[in-house]
Amino acid sequence: MERLPPGSYQRTPSPEPNCIKQDDISLCKNLIVLYLYDNSITQIRNLQFASNLTHLYLQNNLISCIENLTALKKLEKLYLSGNYITVIEGLEGLEELRELHVDSQRLPPGEKLLFDPRTLQSLAKSLLVLTISNNNIDELGELAILENLTQLEAVDNQLKYIEDLEFILSKWNKLWKLDLRGNPVCQTTKYRDRLIIMSKTLESLDGKEIQELARQFLMNWKASKDAKKKIKETMINDQLLYPHLYDCRSSLSLLPEHYSRPSFPGKENAKYSFVSLSPGHQDKRESVVRNQRRRSINVVDEIRQLTLKNSQHALPGQEVPEPHRLSQVAQ
Repeated sequence: MERLPPGSYQRTPSPEPNCIKQDDISLCKNLIVLYLYDNSITQIRNLQFASNLTHLYLQNNLISCIENLTALKKLEKLYLSGNYITVIEGLEGLEELRELHVDSQRLPPGEKLLFDPRTLQSLAKSLLVLTISNNNIDELGELAILENLTQLEAVDNQLKYIEDLEFILSKWNKLWKLDLRGNPVCQTTKYRDRLIIMSKTLESLDGKEIQELARQFLMNWKASKDAKKKIKETMINDQLLYPHLYDCRSSLSLLPEHYSRPSFPGKENAKYSFVSLSPGHQDKRESVVRNQRRRSINVVDEIRQLTLKNSQHALPGQEVPEPHRLSQVAQ
């Protein structure tokens, strides 16, 4: 197989596809590790003999399609970085695959790396490490099926929304290492704090270790914030259900709208009705306050006069009814 100069990705013209030569290595029945990186390989072929292969290195070649790997039942690590792959596919049946490295694919302008749902389903329980950096990826939702993932490297992609990250972190209960440097989402306010709070298993985020003391502080802060929010929501709900109880807490007081003279024994007791400003009528606030103040002044004066008059006609030993206490009347 012809080798390219280091760092060169120039496709070498060839009348036939440049494949893995079976005659060269087919006698190696017990082959475990195979290094084929930095060659001009365009197709994956002739590896059926390597049924014991556990590590396969194919990075920096000219491969555009993942194929002919189903016979490698013992494959644990697959390196395909720096190729021309546009869809991660053809890995069905590789139930022992633990690591998949497909970063920095040379994609057509404007395209992003895609994942075949059948391949993701096949790798759902086995895959532990996934490297997908520099592939124009803008969301990770479809990768939530990888329930046992422990390490994800997705540097220099197009991830924008922290809500998407919070959702997928709630699915990855074993993830301990996450690297998202170079994504727009990293500029989100409190980006790091929110991810640390969401994932209790993360130990490293964007190359920085997460201290347990810092995690505990953030968890306590969130618990306090949630408690305050719950109390506020409860008060709002109560105010909607019982607005007449919450008017007295506002600057608008409950004031008597109608009253009768204080009664003496044997006569009917005085009846009062109250009016209050509903929460939705803030535009009438000032006028209602002025009217209530004028009305309260008149009420207080008349009650004082009635009290003085009734005290003069009271019998010896008879208690004079105490006037209504307008403790909330605005003076």
